[in-house]
Amino acid sequence: MTQDNTRKIGILLFPDVEELDAIGPWEVLSYWTRNFAEDGWRVFCFSADGNPVTCAKGLTVAAHHAMADLPRLEVLLHPGGRGTRPQLEDAEHLEWVRSQRRSVPLMTSVCTGSLVYAAAGLLAGRPATTHWASLDRLAQLDPTIDVRPGERFVDDGDLVTSAGISAGIDMALHLVARLASPERARQVRRGIQYDPLPPV
Repeated sequence: MTQDNTRKIGILLFPDVEELDAIGPWEVLSYWTRNFAEDGWRVFCFSADGNPVTCAKGLTVAAHHAMADLPRLEVLLHPGGRGTRPQLEDAEHLEWVRSQRRSVPLMTSVCTGSLVYAAAGLLAGRPATTHWASLDRLAQLDPTIDVRPGERFVDDGDLVTSAGISAGIDMALHLVARLASPERARQVRRGIQYDPLPPV
């Protein structure tokens, strides 16, 4: 399958994005798409202007694309972090999110990325989750949201939200299972040696 007809997953980068919100899913999805190219998917990162961004804890990450030159997406992943706070009142960004909702079949978020979706009106009347410390804020943004505090991720068909930070890894593995197969997700999980145990 050539690069031109691969289905594409875009991970949004922005200033003060939480590192693991973006990099955790990137690890899962890039391992999958690089090692199992026959599945026909490709993942990349993008930022508003295509320039590198400095994340919440100081890591600088380069983007593959700018918003203006995005190829057609099948999946959009909106991470969270401190950088989502100004986005909640950024009319231009919220309208961009709404425009993606109109064209992207599957919208996903990690951590407080779901707050941005809520502020854009995407979660009205739908089940969703976010970082445990932002569950009340999610409900305040839209009281019609069915907030799911105990779930690692919530799959509501064309919209998937995950809880905080490391939960994005679980959500990304769920995406592999959904977009390819459960067996492929098991292969990816083994490949990245993801087998978390609770701390002693």
